[in-house]
Amino acid sequence: MAYPASRVTARDEETPSLDPAEIERAYRRERARRRARVAHREYARNSNARFWVVLAVLSLMTVLIALVAFHQIQQTFGI
Repeated sequence: MAYPASRVTARDEETPSLDPAEIERAYRRERARRRARVAHREYARNSNARFWVVLAVLSLMTVLIALVAFHQIQQTFGI
């Protein structure tokens, strides 16, 4: 009886490598992924604060422009 030809399979991602350089690269990759997650979380948290700061600045500018316009209308028409 003939046996089927054995196929060369690529190493699975789940099987650990014994190569020290490969282990170091895996550590670096995981650290980079962790740093990216933390940076993204921090960026999202800061975006909320940036939104409220920009909204406050725009509101303040709108109020100031309205006051200046009202003052000019009072001076022009003597109200």
